[in-house]
Amino acid sequence: MIIARAPFRVSFCGGGSDIPSFYQKHGGCVISTSIRKYMYLTINPAFNKDTITLKYSKTEVVSDPQKIEHRIFRQVLSDFGTKGIEITSMADIPSGTGLGSSSSFTVALLKLLYAYNEQSVSNYKVAKEACEIEINRLGNPIGKQDQFAAAYGGLRYYEFLPDGFVKVEPIIMTSQARRHLEESMMLFYTGLDHDANKILGEQSKNLASAEEKIEATKRLCEMTRQLKSEFESNNVDALGPILAKSWEIKRELARGISNPFIDEHYRRGIEAGATGGKLLGAGGGGFLLFFVPEKEKRADVRAALSDLIEMPTELDQSGVSIIFTE
Repeated sequence: MIIARAPFRVSFCGGGSDIPSFYQKHGGCVISTSIRKYMYLTINPAFNKDTITLKYSKTEVVSDPQKIEHRIFRQVLSDFGTKGIEITSMADIPSGTGLGSSSSFTVALLKLLYAYNEQSVSNYKVAKEACEIEINRLGNPIGKQDQFAAAYGGLRYYEFLPDGFVKVEPIIMTSQARRHLEESMMLFYTGLDHDANKILGEQSKNLASAEEKIEATKRLCEMTRQLKSEFESNNVDALGPILAKSWEIKRELARGISNPFIDEHYRRGIEAGATGGKLLGAGGGGFLLFFVPEKEKRADVRAALSDLIEMPTELDQSGVSIIFTE
């Protein structure tokens, strides 16, 4: 048995600039951090060497990988051609919550199969192949940040060059500043489902032709570079205002990114003491992130959002990894 683990991520700024229709013309950049919530995949030799057994929200048993219903499983297992295996997936957080779960799944699956086939693979190669699978082969209208965040982990700055290369830089700050960042982040689950592909599909089209959307995303990139500089100067409190401004911009990039329920809860969090916040992921649902630097205000924010589920957050330093072999 082998177990692979990939973290979920919280994206601070720059989302949308990692979509091909934008970065191929203008370049893009994102700052995100992985958190201590994970996607787990296990693999074990099957009793029947001619079958593939998959256990996720349902169970599939097939002899031909092309007959697998799960799109990512079907594509990856068809590419590898590995049979006589049983794979099980588990996650700390439900899918569709804006924390990059789909890409964490793809990255963990690739790492797992490389390990099972006794092949070494770099984090960059795993991330690059996950992008190829999700964006090009499966045709999902998504960007590249989630795959790289799952592969590398930690607090990092990602730059997406027009030629497709991704520069990955760790953000260095003092342990005190990192602890303040971790303590000031508050995540609340809205409980709303969302169709990320629909929202991102519209956003991708807008970024290909709508000049005002393009200029707005360029401003997001400028703010991302500013945040990088602030973080590296240990000015973590700069995150709040940057989150607030970036959310104002992001919610105008496509229909469905926000809605009255999200707007109301965002207003409550800000009025209770958060200096900034945003909805994580493509929009429409999932987790609301707030930055609350004053310790005494956190109870007020918690009370103002008592109808939502709060998820305690810790920063993660590791990317995708094999955590068990037997």
